[in-house]
Amino acid sequence: MTPTDTPLHRRSARALAAGIRAREFSAEEVMRAHLARIEEHNPAIAAIVTMVPESEALAMAREADRVVARGDEVGLLHGLPTAVKDLLDVEGLPTRHGSRLHADAAPARADAMVVGRMRRAGALVIGKTNTPEAGLGTLTFSAIADTCRNPYDLSRHAGGSSGGAAAAVAAGMLPFADGSDSGGSLRYPAAFCNVVGLRPTPGRVASGRLDNGWTAHGVLGPMARTSDDVAYALAAMAGPDPMAPLSIAEEPAVFASLTPRHPGSVRIGWSRDAGGVPISAEVAAVHAGTREALVAAGYDVVDLDLELTDAEAAWETVEMYNFFASYRGEAAAHPELMRPDLLRNVRQGERITATELADALRTRTEVFRRTERLFTDVDVIIAPATPVVAPPAEVEWVERVGDAVYDRYFRWQMLANRFTVTAHPVVVTPAGFDGHLPVGIQVMGRHRGEAELLPVTAGIEGILGFTGRTPGE
Repeated sequence: MTPTDTPLHRRSARALAAGIRAREFSAEEVMRAHLARIEEHNPAIAAIVTMVPESEALAMAREADRVVARGDEVGLLHGLPTAVKDLLDVEGLPTRHGSRLHADAAPARADAMVVGRMRRAGALVIGKTNTPEAGLGTLTFSAIADTCRNPYDLSRHAGGSSGGAAAAVAAGMLPFADGSDSGGSLRYPAAFCNVVGLRPTPGRVASGRLDNGWTAHGVLGPMARTSDDVAYALAAMAGPDPMAPLSIAEEPAVFASLTPRHPGSVRIGWSRDAGGVPISAEVAAVHAGTREALVAAGYDVVDLDLELTDAEAAWETVEMYNFFASYRGEAAAHPELMRPDLLRNVRQGERITATELADALRTRTEVFRRTERLFTDVDVIIAPATPVVAPPAEVEWVERVGDAVYDRYFRWQMLANRFTVTAHPVVVTPAGFDGHLPVGIQVMGRHRGEAELLPVTAGIEGILGFTGRTPGE
């Protein structure tokens, strides 16, 4: 299939934006192609939970075409449809947080900070993507929306908490999307849905959160079908903001162009299990095969023994503290409307002592420095993205991996949680399949090193060849 024969919903975000600017096709045509995908596939997948009327979406696209026709300067994302994770405000749409607490929310009066950035870059926001209550966990189900299902197997989860974003991108409903991540919420769904997700360095994408603008725990980031498109979206989403105290004062234009780094110029530190996290035999087999493929392609791969066990307790303390900070008012006023896991998190966070929090922050600092020192000898660190393939859509969390038994929803997320505590940027990219189910890898780069990391993952994608696919096509 030649590039001109490729259906619009299968083209990259970068190619769509370039085609709209060059008037090879219109923003209206792009919008209609993606609306058709949504109409066909969203009823079964439940990736998008709120939509603007079709007439409004088409009106936005026609206006984008008029801007191009006038010869006006346009942004990187001009004319591209997207939908925003339903934890962030979009002016004119309700933000329901996947929760009965906000089931009847009024339309938001203003855009969240990153939504405003995407709009200024020309993105056309047409709806909200599915998320579990309060972004809780790495599977997307809630009391107010259907479970988000995997486009590769509708009997399986899409992952979470950015499950709607991943499923929509994988199924060709959107060319790119946003997500957030404190414990794998960009990374697990990217792996399960065979797309690419970036958990950036804290501050790379400015956070407008009201409860704690100083946290380095949860971050916002892009998701797309390739690292090239993730970098392209990041160029629009990233950048400093005076109202975000941790935002990185580096202009994001560097991400707008990307040249893949190829074997011979990349040193890979390889981890079988992120320092001892239980992994299923199926994922382990794909992971080992990925190592063999990269070595055969000429990459310099060395085995690493990561020391991250202490990160687990630190992650839990900080995560529970953040839930308390964000939801203590709701827990006091309407505990009966909260998912039991969320309420338990708030209660646990309320009991955290100053000593426990101080110990967690000290550990986080030590883990960061210990990890950063590894990049003296390697360019990236690779580990599995998830311990299992996408689980059945009926489960609330994975309760067992091998001999390990997990009694709470977040304990099977430790592959992601350990990397969260390092505060380093991590790309999840497709590594292969177990049967028909996707498997991904986490690729970590130096702190604030997204400009070096994404070319490496783009090169790896070129070797492995699993990106850019659409299920069933």
